[in-house]
Amino acid sequence: MADSYRMKVAGLERDLPLCKLADDLYIAAFVIFGDVEMTRACARELLKRAPEHDIIITAESKGIPLVYEMAAQEGVNDYIVARKAPKLYMKNVVSTQVHSITTANVQVLHLGEDDAEKLKGKRVLIVDDVISTGESLRAVEHLVEQVGGHIVGRMAVLAEGDAQDRTDIVYLEKLPLFHADGSVIA
Repeated sequence: MADSYRMKVAGLERDLPLCKLADDLYIAAFVIFGDVEMTRACARELLKRAPEHDIIITAESKGIPLVYEMAAQEGVNDYIVARKAPKLYMKNVVSTQVHSITTANVQVLHLGEDDAEKLKGKRVLIVDDVISTGESLRAVEHLVEQVGGHIVGRMAVLAEGDAQDRTDIVYLEKLPLFHADGSVIA
């Protein structure tokens, strides 16, 4: 069995490790943490395709370096992270649940009132590293709508599985699913 999948993203090639989800279902793990070159390249390519927006939001945690770099390349000082747990500095927290395929338990995403105010009435761009089932995306959408933000776009570096067929997501590349032997699921 192959233990990785070679992929080209934003002009860069990487070997993505294959990870078991079920007996005959594996995913290729795209981990942007620690890869500055990939983060910069993906941010640049996503910004070329991004709609007009006032602020960017992502769910904690793998999208954080990506939205940071997108904001830096845009020359703006703000981006929002929907947190997995409320922090002491967060007041009047707004929350919603998320069911992710890469996390065993139900998660909850949170926004404090300061971030909620930054989103209220603004054109919001939702960004993530990989969109697969769309559950994390739906949770972030729900938070943005709860606080009065206007979603103008949904973006990801990679679309996996059924997300590849969605017309409401802009992404750089398709990420296939895999059989236990490492072959691509058609």
